[in-house]
Amino acid sequence: MRIPSLKLLLGFEAAARHGNFSRAADELCLSQSAISHQVQQLEAQLGQPLFRRVGRGVELTVAGEVLQQSVRRALDNLQGGLGRIAGYMDPGLVVLVCPAGLAHGWLQPRLADLQRRLPQLSLLLSTDESARFIDEIDVDIVIADRPLQQAGVAERPWLRDEWVVAAPPELARRLEAAPIERHPELAGLLCLEDGFTDARAGGLFRGHLAGFRRAGVYDDARLLLDAALRGQGAACLPALLADEALADGRLRRLAGYPAAAGAQYWLARADGEPRAAIVAAVADWLLAEAGLAASV
Repeated sequence: MRIPSLKLLLGFEAAARHGNFSRAADELCLSQSAISHQVQQLEAQLGQPLFRRVGRGVELTVAGEVLQQSVRRALDNLQGGLGRIAGYMDPGLVVLVCPAGLAHGWLQPRLADLQRRLPQLSLLLSTDESARFIDEIDVDIVIADRPLQQAGVAERPWLRDEWVVAAPPELARRLEAAPIERHPELAGLLCLEDGFTDARAGGLFRGHLAGFRRAGVYDDARLLLDAALRGQGAACLPALLADEALADGRLRRLAGYPAAAGAQYWLARADGEPRAAIVAAVADWLLAEAGLAASV
């Protein structure tokens, strides 16, 4: 069956909600005869009566009740979609895609400073790393652990991470008071599942951390950081994930454990003039925070 026009469905929905053609006409700025004509057209198209007269008003037939429920759901979905679209029309909108661990540990603590510098900014921060294609979806800036290598995209190396071994101060003091060979007796090891297969971190797990019992293995870096902060063990984790905690003393690097090279992150945005000056301002701020010169 052909879907009726939106005009007919809107007239029907208003008449059904008010139970009166005149009030529906007032709401839609139409005449009563126009609403009546729309309902007649809709009934003819569907081959079903939708209303019956009751005094000065109307009430729905069974078919009308079924249609009203469907139309109401459809209009609610449409209204929700239009509301979401409105957010993308904000002149201060910048869409940034960033790995979850980096966003949680390094970027999030710095966003208050960014907002002070750019009060008009409306940052849409996504950790969906499948949304990496700047020219295919509405993404302004991508932070990734490898180059995008897309036409029309300017990118450059950004921050370099490293794997470190850290613990809360109390656990760190307890471990450092004992010989390093006894550390596996005093604490379990918290780590990322990816860490075992990472070529750069592998040396740590085969060497200094080989004797530790694995007290917690996580596939989400944010859960690893939470466990480390709760003192559930010594943690081998990316330094950028723990950046704020290491800076404010909630975590300490353990003496006697070397760091291992971590991911090299890249910063990318559309080449040439950005769609808005605020996109360039956010990209320049990210570069400055990494100690790099502006302009991707």
